[in-house]
Order: sequence, then C-alpha cells, then structure tokens
Amino acid sequence: MTEATASCRREIELEIPAEEVAKSVEKIAREIARVARVPGFRPGKAPVTLIRRRFADDIKSEVLQSLIPERIEKALEEQKLVPVTRPQVDHVDFPEAGPVKFRAVFEVFPEFELGEYKGLEVEVDALEVTDDDVAKTLEEMRSRAATFVPVEGRALADGDFAVLKLIGAPEGGGEPVQAENVLCHIGAEETMEAFNTNLRGAQPGDKKHFDATYPPDYPDPKLGGKSFHYTVDVIGIKEKKLPELNDEFAKDVDAASLDDLRAKIRENLVAARDQRQREQAEQKLIEALIAKHDFPVPEALVEHQQDARLERVVRSLAGQGVDPRAVNVDWVSLRQRQRERAVGDVKAEMLLDRVATAESIDVTEEEFEQQIAHLAEHSGETAQAFRARLTKQGSLDRMKSKLRSDKTLEWLHRNARIQTAAAKDSKS
Repeated sequence: MTEATASCRREIELEIPAEEVAKSVEKIAREIARVARVPGFRPGKAPVTLIRRRFADDIKSEVLQSLIPERIEKALEEQKLVPVTRPQVDHVDFPEAGPVKFRAVFEVFPEFELGEYKGLEVEVDALEVTDDDVAKTLEEMRSRAATFVPVEGRALADGDFAVLKLIGAPEGGGEPVQAENVLCHIGAEETMEAFNTNLRGAQPGDKKHFDATYPPDYPDPKLGGKSFHYTVDVIGIKEKKLPELNDEFAKDVDAASLDDLRAKIRENLVAARDQRQREQAEQKLIEALIAKHDFPVPEALVEHQQDARLERVVRSLAGQGVDPRAVNVDWVSLRQRQRERAVGDVKAEMLLDRVATAESIDVTEEEFEQQIAHLAEHSGETAQAFRARLTKQGSLDRMKSKLRSDKTLEWLHRNARIQTAAAKDSKS
C-alpha cells in the first residue's frame, strides 16, 4: 500500500450487549430516583418506571458515558491498536431494547519497515572563511564602536545622519508613528526612498511633509504594507566617525593586538561556518531519511505541528513588540502553507524514534539533569524551579524525547558520508 492510498485512520463498529445495557439503565435509573424531585412524590419515592420515562435522555447519556469508554478500551486491547488521540464516537444506535451499537473513529501510528539509515550520503555547501570575511567583520565591529559627531554649516547630504523628530499619520486613520531624536541615514540602501528624496539638501530647522508607502515585506511588521503621511522636523546633522583600526582598538574589544583580534575573528567565523554546515548536513540527513521511507502520518499529529509552527510565528511577532492581532496576515492561509513542512516534522520524529530504538540510543538521567541545569541557567531560574515548572506544564517527557531525537541525529551525522560541494566538484 502506498502513502497516497494508505491511511492512519481506523474505524471499528462495536456493540454493547443488551443485558449489559439493561443493567446499566436500571442502575442509573435507581441512582436518579434516590435524588430526583418529581411533583406528587416525596424525594426518592417516585417509581423507577416513571423516572425512566421522565429522565430518559439523562439516563441514556449516563449509560453511554459509563459503558462506551470501557468497550472501546477492550476492543483496542483485543485488536492491539494504540490510538494517537482519543477515539471519536458516532453512529450511536440506542434502541428501547437490544444492544447499543456505535462506531469509534481514531488514528494509529503507521506500521512500516525501517529501511536504510546508516551511511547516508549528503552534500553541504562549501563555506570558506576568507580574508575578506575577516575584514568585513572588523568593519562591522568598527561601525558598532563608531561615534556620531555633529556637523554645522551645511545641508544634509548622502552619508549623513539626520537627527529627526517625526510624526507619521497612517492612511485611513489609526495610531500614528512618533519618534524624537531618531537618526536617519540619508542615501543608505535600507532607508526608505521617500526619506532620502525629501531630506537630501535639507537644513537643521527645516520642516518637511511627505508620504511614504512601505513594502509588504518591510522588516518592521507594524509598518509593512502601510502608507503614512509624515511631518518631519530636521533637528540636526551628524556624521559617523569610525575608530582607527589599530592595536588600541583591538584592546578595547579584549584582544591583545590587531593581529590577535584578526585571529580571534577568523576562529569565530570558522566555528560559525562549521555549525552552519553541521545544521545543513543534519537537515539534509533528515530529508534523505524521509525520502527512503514511504508511509502515512496521523492527521492529528500534522495538525498539532501546524499549530506549533504558527505559534512560533506569533511568539516571534510578540517578541518584536508586535500585536499579532493587529498584523494584516491571513492566518488560515499561513497555517495551511505550513502543512508540507508539518508532515515532514512528523515523519522525521517517527523515523528518529525508530532509529533510536534500533540503535539503543537513549537519554541518561545525568544527561537529562545537565540539560535542565543548562536551560534553567538561561531562563534565570534554579534547576529545581525550572523542573517544577516543566512538570506542571507536562513538558518533561517532551523534553526528554527531544533530547533523544537530538542524540539520534548526532549518531546519524557521525555515521553518514558528508561531502562538501567543493570536494565533489574537484573529483569531477
């Protein structure tokens, strides 16, 4: 059976014997009779036959809640089925007499043979660290250490930083954008062209009025895709002054000399390159593993992953100080576009679990405690408080499962054949 036709969905038709149903009806009717208030009868004295008629719907509901879960559990045990989620019950037939019939619908984990997973071959990009990379990083460090020096006696020109007070009124109404003493880099690629055009040549004390429309993919979601009418006061002009690139500069950033700083930068760049190549290799290993295994996945788990991916987007926006409810995003469409990746997430998790079992890969208690201590330190909590919070959230098992998956991915990486694009090209 191929993935296109296979499914993790299961439906089982079940019935509860008439005798068992009758006993449950009788028992629940008597329990209701003891406490029910029926006009014309003292509490607990109404006939059971009257109670069964008067409270028929309540009795049926109680019977189903009492007997159905037990019957489903027994059927699952008999058929050796493990549901991914709680079975849904439908097609309930509850006659006046006779057995109760119903259908239980649920999903199970797929059954598949673990195929090839050792010695997977993948290719990663060749990421060289050059002298130009080191020089670029040095310039970025100089830029961060720069000072802004006031300029007098001339107009704004490209390369200058305009000191502005601005108010931007959004088209169609809404909360305005306001800022004081903001620096605007005139002529810079990242500066909106409306600001470059209208402020170039301006003098301190000038007031400018102009419109600006931000592209939909603008980095600040609060501005992306929106138009504003700006009123801008030019307060002053500043130039960016870079520090001299010498040993004194190196000492200011905790290096013994400029040569020592260059060596440290190269070392960090090499470490970052190795990390990027490792992450790329692991992603490609997962893709290769998935490509070698064809099996369906439970829809419930895919839905869960889609929700998790969407939640990460929302958290990212919130972390930038943006209210996700105020962003012009089609959340339904965005969630649906996550589906293919969500399916891959579920498949990867299942495959890594199977490889871990096959290779007896597990997380020791010591490794688990080290991870808790590490995460607690980053969150500013004690390990005890962090563990208590995870326990309350029911997250400990998920965390241990993630650690096991990470260890399995490391194992796959160690046992894979990793080539760089440059090495492959040199052989051809």
